[in-house]
Amino acid sequence: MQDAIGEDGLYQRLDALRIAHRTIEHDPAFTVAESQAILERIDADLGGASIKNLFLRDKKKSVWLAVVLEDRKVDLKALKTALGAKGNLSFGSPELLIELMGVIPGAVTPFGVINDRENRIAVVLDKAIFDQSEVNAHPLRNDRTTQIACADLLTFLKAEGKDPTILDFDALKPLGATEAAG
Repeated sequence: MQDAIGEDGLYQRLDALRIAHRTIEHDPAFTVAESQAILERIDADLGGASIKNLFLRDKKKSVWLAVVLEDRKVDLKALKTALGAKGNLSFGSPELLIELMGVIPGAVTPFGVINDRENRIAVVLDKAIFDQSEVNAHPLRNDRTTQIACADLLTFLKAEGKDPTILDFDALKPLGATEAAG
């Protein structure tokens, strides 16, 4: 892979697109739980939608980035059906993540599509993210959090050649499960 665009290049791109952004520094966070604990400890009440990012692939080597609310449980079988994936969805390897997004595990972010020069990644966004006015994501590294307007996330993705699918994850039904009454 060519040299990946890093944090400074991302900020330059956001500025060029006239996307307002603010970033806070913190200890590295590799999981949602670590991120929540760190932001609570440093009293960083960012507001907005905090997200988690699932870097997924199917047996045909199609690749998706599913961006969902941080506390969302995702049924990969139901998501596979919604996406029309071939075979089971699985998490992409660290090597594929670095190759396509230029980030390491724990730093997966929708901003990583800036490095998807082959346009292999399809982006899927959780509709519920847009219930907030801002979204918080890693800026290509996991020791920072950058906040932008949710509408600007769409602007960024489209500027990077992505036409994201916005999916109502609340409507995805677990396959083979019955819903409890009540």
